[in-house]
Amino acid sequence: MIQWLLKGDPSIAFQTFRDLLGQNRPDLQERIPQEGWGKAFLEARNADGSWGEGFYRPMWTSSHYTLLDLKALCFPSGHPTVAESLNRLLNRPRSMDGGIAVSPGDRKSDVCINALFLSYAAYFGTETPRLEAIVDFLLGERMADGGFNCMRNRSGADVSSLHSTLSVIEGFSEYLKQGHSYRSDEVTNGLQSATETILARYMFRSHRTGEIIKTEFLNPVFPARWKYNTLRAFDTFRSNGTTFDARMTEALAKLVSLRKPGGYWLRAAAIPGKVHVVMEPPRRASRWVTLIAMRILKTYGENLQVCENIPPLSSSN
Repeated sequence: MIQWLLKGDPSIAFQTFRDLLGQNRPDLQERIPQEGWGKAFLEARNADGSWGEGFYRPMWTSSHYTLLDLKALCFPSGHPTVAESLNRLLNRPRSMDGGIAVSPGDRKSDVCINALFLSYAAYFGTETPRLEAIVDFLLGERMADGGFNCMRNRSGADVSSLHSTLSVIEGFSEYLKQGHSYRSDEVTNGLQSATETILARYMFRSHRTGEIIKTEFLNPVFPARWKYNTLRAFDTFRSNGTTFDARMTEALAKLVSLRKPGGYWLRAAAIPGKVHVVMEPPRRASRWVTLIAMRILKTYGENLQVCENIPPLSSSN
């Protein structure tokens, strides 16, 4: 599998060396903007420095999701073209609550959008003062159960969402990883409570009934965008140093069960919508999913215990 991964896009090869072989290969990272998927994303950039039709439209070809994709590729964080595009977004109008507005005049910000914005903005080297209002907004949206829900400041949701909670974990994790100190103790506390919110659901089960929330949460979709799945959750926990918890076991066993006899994983059906580049076709052997699954198992696999009497895959809200 390693050799197969190394034959993929430079972004796959770079992360395979780093995460599976323990070798830093900056030469491979430098190739990401020049070849393959990274080059294709740059070529899709508009003359004004945006992608798609602006910040958030259309969904997967917008500036927001393109920058999220570039972070996933491990695009060089100091690349000047990306820095120029990100600076344009940082100068966008803010909502009244201090978050990045989707449209000028927005009174309320979106938790998921701002959390993912924080993730890639921190990764690409944004200075602390330009992130403070976003951190303030996100910390103010923490719910009583320790998680987050993008509908809390709109329709008054009182139970956290796995989608929003994981997005905030990603944003807070990258913010701390890049060494930002503004309200860092509160961010750390929020990160810990959000992590516990997901673990309390055994990664994919209702905390009230114990039934599976959505079977889609077990599908290894990449890129996941804002949508929750256990592959994305495990990879985030691996990356930010979350230690193994017994409540991960069942979801981890289900991930292992999807491995094919050849040692690879398939990519699940893609999330519908136009994209700049189809990195991998759905329902085929996936280097992305295989790489992510292998590094998850490298971190947590030795703790895996085969789950017996796993309940059937029935859905529940």
